[in-house]
Amino acid sequence: MERNTEPGAWPADPIAAVTHPDPYPWYAHIAAEPKLVYDERLKLWVAAAPTLMREVLAHPDCRVRPVHEPVPAAIAGPAGALFGALARMNEGPRHASPKAALLHALATLDEQAVRACADRVAAPLAAGVADAQTLNAYLFAAPVRTVAALLGWPDERLAQVEGWTREFVACLSPLSSAAAIAASHGAADALLAALRELVRAECTNPGKRHLLAGVLAAPMPDEHTLLANLAGLLSQTYEATAGLLGNCVTALLRDSAADRSTLVERVSRADPAIHNTRRYAACDVDVGGVRVTAGEGILLVLATADGFGHGRHACPGQALATTIVTRALLALPAGLPALGWHYRPSVNARIPVFMEAV
Repeated sequence: MERNTEPGAWPADPIAAVTHPDPYPWYAHIAAEPKLVYDERLKLWVAAAPTLMREVLAHPDCRVRPVHEPVPAAIAGPAGALFGALARMNEGPRHASPKAALLHALATLDEQAVRACADRVAAPLAAGVADAQTLNAYLFAAPVRTVAALLGWPDERLAQVEGWTREFVACLSPLSSAAAIAASHGAADALLAALRELVRAECTNPGKRHLLAGVLAAPMPDEHTLLANLAGLLSQTYEATAGLLGNCVTALLRDSAADRSTLVERVSRADPAIHNTRRYAACDVDVGGVRVTAGEGILLVLATADGFGHGRHACPGQALATTIVTRALLALPAGLPALGWHYRPSVNARIPVFMEAV
């Protein structure tokens, strides 16, 4: 695809860039800005230079959530309680053991077992991909069902788990409707109840629940924290891995001869799924010589740096995601139909929505 380097074609701001047809020339432009820039429209400081982002990610007073609102007020209830226990969305000593448990589980996963599980899940789903609609469904189904299978659910439960995950994840987007947020509470309860049964089954009769066994091998502060962070493995997979898979498919549609076995690493650098993240000043902080007042937000434009990942919130599941997406790509039919695409509305995740070519 030719890159449009004309400033007139650039996105309006870092949020608009996520769903822009080609934001990368603009990303390269703003990455050269050595200081934080305040965006009046977004009411956020913007960090686009890799050095700035590393500084923010490493700063102990730049938090994942505002100090005054650790859980978004809009999702108060069961979904909010689940969100509030997620290690990836929190700091502090209480969340140290969940983070350690997740890191241990992901680091000790058997690569061969992951590939076998991903192939088993993807094969029947890929066989049904025949048009834009089935391909769009596949982007989400293959990754999250693979993680569900790795946690130990039998094949006949995978579609149900995917549905609960989809409904819960809706509460995490500021673009979600009130009805979607209301549905997320029931989904959160259902996920936690099903995970409770799964954990008890593993404790009673240890088996081949590869990912679950790894998490249980390290201590957690309480049952709710354990169950919430198991649910977090599913929710974190849902959009980010679907976006990576989808962006690999767009690369294949541009170049059908591309090597699928090596495509994921290239796409994760050149057209990543997650384009930005946020941090909030817990007190007045200095970032690169710019004063950020307590409570103000900083938008980190991760997509300006190839394969960016740094600090205490770097993604620990990158290797798992790469394997899942690679196997899902290999399972797809050799000749994909001629399709066009646009991008799903989102403030941070670049997920293509395929449509029949005109």
